[in-house]
Amino acid sequence: MSTPTLRPPAPGDPASGNPAPRPPAPGGPAPGGPALRGPVLVTVRLHRLTLWALPALLVLAAAFMFYQWRHTTTVAADFAGTGCSVERTTQACGDTVRYFVDSLSDLRRYLEYAGLALLVLPGLVGAFVAGPVIARELESGTYKLAWTQSVSPARWLAARLAVPTLWAVVLLSVAVVLFRWAQATVPAGLYPLNWYDRLGFTGLGPLPVAYALFGIAVGALIGLLVRRTVVAMSLALLTVGSVLALFNQYLRSRLWPTVTVEGKRQYFEENAWVVQQGAVTPSGRRASYNECLPIGPSPCADSGGGLTHFVDYHPAAHFWPLQLVETGIVLALAAVAAFAAFRIVRRLG
Repeated sequence: MSTPTLRPPAPGDPASGNPAPRPPAPGGPAPGGPALRGPVLVTVRLHRLTLWALPALLVLAAAFMFYQWRHTTTVAADFAGTGCSVERTTQACGDTVRYFVDSLSDLRRYLEYAGLALLVLPGLVGAFVAGPVIARELESGTYKLAWTQSVSPARWLAARLAVPTLWAVVLLSVAVVLFRWAQATVPAGLYPLNWYDRLGFTGLGPLPVAYALFGIAVGALIGLLVRRTVVAMSLALLTVGSVLALFNQYLRSRLWPTVTVEGKRQYFEENAWVVQQGAVTPSGRRASYNECLPIGPSPCADSGGGLTHFVDYHPAAHFWPLQLVETGIVLALAAVAAFAAFRIVRRLG
């Protein structure tokens, strides 16, 4: 009599108590295959303090600016009802005029601080990405854990850059909108920042967002190359600051053709950005007014009084062409830096 062979119950058999494995959902990731969402959540968790501190600071700054704007608007309305004038200050109006002027000066100074913050933040974003986000992981070796968990180097880098990119675009866009509103609604008696000033020009358009994206791309590239947290942060900050200074000092006025006015007297529109002015000699040579000073040899000395004055300027209508051309150049530089960063990280893998 043969003894029956005992076999272990197959998965899915009710007697076994083991349910059958479910097939993967159509179009979903393979079992155990990482999605981009996982590395992104890890990045948010690692840097949650910094990521949540930035919106909190923006809310506090906006609340303070609104309070100061409301206070100055109230002071201006009260001053208009007193009958006092800044041009003619009587003894009875001395304290009133002084209080009014001080309020305007405070609001003007806070507007300058806001413009300076929009000028500096892209460099700080680049330093943050270069150091804590990229270089610190390469320096400590923690990136190897992610790469051994079926996360490709390119996906790892994309997850590390996606979070600061989203934060920078959203927060800086909101900051630019608030800055434009503050500039457009200043109380009577206070002139807003000129559109061509360094602190005013950058904050009135998409340039802060473009420079932040450039800082993120350059920070990633420098972090991958240097692999030292402090050094990478310093180099990223220096790079973004140098490009910004280059445009501020030398390139911005040359991004769009200027308007030229010549004659014995020059008339150009108000709120214009004067780029160059001087005199044209009878021979057709242009000379600045400094060159025409009567100290030593001067190209204007032998003109016989036949000088023609000239002014090269950008009218206020050139704001958006200048802003958009610079934004396009900075975004192109950001794209080149991001492409180089992904090429490097693929070779590391």
